[in-house]
Amino acid sequence: MLKPLIINKPLNVTSMDVIRVLRRITGIKKIGHAGTLDPLATGVLIICYGKGTKQISSFMDMTKQYKAEINLSAFSETDDREGELTAVEIKKQPTLKDIENIIPQFIGTIEQMPPKYSALKVKGKRAYDLARQGKEVELQARQVTIDSIDILNYEWPLLTLDIVCGKGTYIRALARDVGTALDTGGYLTKLERSAIGSYTLDESFMLDDIEGIKNEISLDFSS
Repeated sequence: MLKPLIINKPLNVTSMDVIRVLRRITGIKKIGHAGTLDPLATGVLIICYGKGTKQISSFMDMTKQYKAEINLSAFSETDDREGELTAVEIKKQPTLKDIENIIPQFIGTIEQMPPKYSALKVKGKRAYDLARQGKEVELQARQVTIDSIDILNYEWPLLTLDIVCGKGTYIRALARDVGTALDTGGYLTKLERSAIGSYTLDESFMLDDIEGIKNEISLDFSS
């Protein structure tokens, strides 16, 4: 079993951009990632290569951990800071206790409505393509599992959470739903994936560490 390569995905690049860079610097064509990160997200991206690409689905099924910053002052068309914002009238700024009171409703196996700007398919077409064309996007709520949510920091309007969750959970959707539960806005401003299973940022390579990446992969192929 080939050890996967762990990359700390930088901001403003796609997960496929990372694959293209790795193909270029390693010369290996058979490379894939185990779980997409949006361009505005950073953190752990598991890379499989060669015969190791057969393991991708098992990595995708692993529990994931995120550090998420949510702005409670508005909603976003995309549920993150990339979309057009809609300000909301805040009747009362929530207290830390208010937030602590609503968090438990998002822990466990819950129904979650995916963002309309997502890669999910609706009648054979990507939801984000339909949304960009101004067409109605009819998505179905689906079950996801959130193991834990810890409050790391709160200073209005920014709320920072540590989230451990299962496959298919949209943190953007959680940001939106937390805001809805608080009767405020809610959109994601920062997202870092800190772990997938036992694979963490501590063992990750930065994308510009070309020699380190080459050495890591060549050591695996020679073992």
